[in-house]
Amino acid sequence: MPVSHYEGGCQCGAVNYEVDVDLDNTVTCNCSRCQRMGFVLAFTPRNNFHLKSGERELTEYLFNKKAIHHLFCKTCGIESFAYGSMPDGSPIVAINANCLDGIEPRELESKHVDGRSF
Repeated sequence: MPVSHYEGGCQCGAVNYEVDVDLDNTVTCNCSRCQRMGFVLAFTPRNNFHLKSGERELTEYLFNKKAIHHLFCKTCGIESFAYGSMPDGSPIVAINANCLDGIEPRELESKHVDGRSF
């Protein structure tokens, strides 16, 4: 699946975005957050992401090295995306594929990452 255009957001509809992302390289992770949240993640450069609505409805959670800005809706609690950086410093967005319209994330062939070991 090449880079495609998607729309997504939180459960209550307060947070909406559009994103161009490749869903052929999704990951699942067993770190203390991802495993509990059940994320299926896809990563894309920040310039491929546009937050259409809900910026004021987001709150942030930082943990561990405080390098990933976990943003979630204040109303429904859904984390549909997070901001971070690649090792070279280039900005990226982690997209929660569970929150993309028209996608069945459990049907994606995701790679498992051992986040507990980081």
